[in-house]
Amino acid sequence: MAQARSRFWQDIGWRAEALGFDVFTLLMRALPPDVVSGLGAVLARAVGPLTRNHKTAERNTRLAFPDMSETERKALLKAQWANVGRTFFELPIADRLTPGNGRVEVVGGEQLTSAARDGRPLVLISGHFSNWEIMAAVILACGLPCEITYRAANNPYVDRRIIAARRRYGVRLFAPKGDDGARELLGALKAGVSVAMLNDQKYDGGVAAPFFGREVLTLPAAVRLALRFGADLQPMSIQRAKGARFRCVVHPPIPVPDTGDKTADVEAGVRAVNAFIEARVRERPSEWFWVHRRWPAADYAALAAQGL
Repeated sequence: MAQARSRFWQDIGWRAEALGFDVFTLLMRALPPDVVSGLGAVLARAVGPLTRNHKTAERNTRLAFPDMSETERKALLKAQWANVGRTFFELPIADRLTPGNGRVEVVGGEQLTSAARDGRPLVLISGHFSNWEIMAAVILACGLPCEITYRAANNPYVDRRIIAARRRYGVRLFAPKGDDGARELLGALKAGVSVAMLNDQKYDGGVAAPFFGREVLTLPAAVRLALRFGADLQPMSIQRAKGARFRCVVHPPIPVPDTGDKTADVEAGVRAVNAFIEARVRERPSEWFWVHRRWPAADYAALAAQGL
């Protein structure tokens, strides 16, 4: 009985959140994209530093840039909150932030159009750069059939709305779960459909590889899939140009060794992926998603012990 009541009230809470999401979406879609993006920046710069996520972001910058001055660190934290705010406020208008409407410049897109023309599936990777939702719009615009993996929202009603919004302009989102998810990814590549995923968050049970000079656990799925199917491991990155305008860069493929030693080859591939992600963060540090606990718990504990 208690569990039934708990589920009932949880469902009520979810439905209320979904209603709020609908209202927010309607309001944002009534405004010009640059106004929406600017509102997000202003709000996040004001509210972000008051949340517990701010401490995580600050500690992450200390782990990545231990020699950064405090003045530079404060400026970086302020700028990254602005980008976070812009990104989340842009979510309801994602269908308006595409190459087709002139808000996204694509550099190197011929690599995707060539693969689409040849029927050659790719394993696409990126990180939480700028507005990472733009990656899906670019892949679609280049005509490449693709399964876009993502982390499903905790609220199932909101999650359905996110999926429906993306499908309205052709993006198919896929949240892999356990063995069934792995089988779906394998099935997609076997059918000649590319897969895309973000590779810059902590993955318990992943492969340990350097990231800003520290060992972190990284999802090895992209490397394993590329090896298994002989597919290019194709990196992409998103840069914010100004306001709600972007540049998507399709980088040269990441070479993955295929020596026959599967364990060593996967580890080498994961190291290369982490090196790619790190290089992009160093280029545009204010546009990375700093509020995720990317490093091991021991690293954060060490900072806390120093009063940082």
